[in-house]
Amino acid sequence: MKLISISFLFKLLILQYLSIQCLSEEFDFFYFVQQWPGAYCDTKQSCCYPKTGKPAADFSIHGLWPNYNDGSWPSNCDPDSTFDKSQISDLMKNMEKNWPSLSCPSSNGFRFWSHEWEKHGTCAESELDQREYFETALKLKEKVNLLQILKNAEIEPNDEFYSIENISEAIKEATGFTPGLECNRDSARNSQIYQVYMCVDTSGSSFIECPLLPRSRCGDQVQFPKF
Repeated sequence: MKLISISFLFKLLILQYLSIQCLSEEFDFFYFVQQWPGAYCDTKQSCCYPKTGKPAADFSIHGLWPNYNDGSWPSNCDPDSTFDKSQISDLMKNMEKNWPSLSCPSSNGFRFWSHEWEKHGTCAESELDQREYFETALKLKEKVNLLQILKNAEIEPNDEFYSIENISEAIKEATGFTPGLECNRDSARNSQIYQVYMCVDTSGSSFIECPLLPRSRCGDQVQFPKF
């Protein structure tokens, strides 16, 4: 009986250890992802403006995503850590402006932010708690004004087509790092600039060169749609 008890206790300790390891998921870097609302809305699925109204014509945050150097990523790492809006109550105005939801039906953003925290943020709890996670993403956006960077390079959201190479070079010249670029297609099958990926160290404080970039699926010439 004593041997059985010791064996059971040992197994229990192993399970607790594995559980702790899972909750403090290690990762190699973040993708900080910003999206262009004009491209999001100019597709067959369309979009719905937030309840606060039409967002500004600017890149907005999609997410801050932990990733591994081999191209895989953790997700939904802590089912017990649910989104708590009281944690970000003083960030709300900033969130509504810089991290709006464009999905339908129209919403106040809580569903979007909850998804981002529970799928991605919980996998960074070894570095950032819930408030720090959202605050870090907002600070990163302040550091990189993508729209101004592109305008400085005479790349404007005017429905015109631009070289994907020129877009990448403009961002690299301004930030010092090569971005990942993702495109989508509008109903006319035009390739449009949709999302920009920048890589960030695990503390969330500094941009770094990407260990690997997402597949772009962009044409040589891409449209920068109006919003």
